[in-house]
Amino acid sequence: MKKREPISHIMTKSVVTVNQNDDLTKVVEKLKSNSIRHLPVVNGKKVVGIISRTDINRLTFGALFDGQEGSDEAVLKMLTIPQVMTAKPKTVSSNTIIKDLAEIFSKEEFHALPVVDNDELQGIVTTTDVIRYFLEQYD
Repeated sequence: MKKREPISHIMTKSVVTVNQNDDLTKVVEKLKSNSIRHLPVVNGKKVVGIISRTDINRLTFGALFDGQEGSDEAVLKMLTIPQVMTAKPKTVSSNTIIKDLAEIFSKEEFHALPVVDNDELQGIVTTTDVIRYFLEQYD
């Protein structure tokens, strides 16, 4: 097993994001169309928050992801991304060691973290990325 492997080897580099001024329907659209669960919220290249499918499901009781769009759209139109997102999320740098990231995920309730170097978004890394990496070590 490679002991000091940086997360830059497992992170997603082409990150789908939303702007803090977008509306929540755009969040839902991007989550669905890209089959992802987490979106960094940006202002320019700076990460100001993160919003997840779970955050949206809490507002809509999951209906938007089950094809029952009607009534929950009104909730999404009343709220803004900054009202729903996790502001000032924990971030990691691209040279963070995968083992250290695994420890963060095991101790915290995060399932995804933005990867930020010099105040600019470089990628996103998820618990799934870490699990896949560890599974590859058994091949």
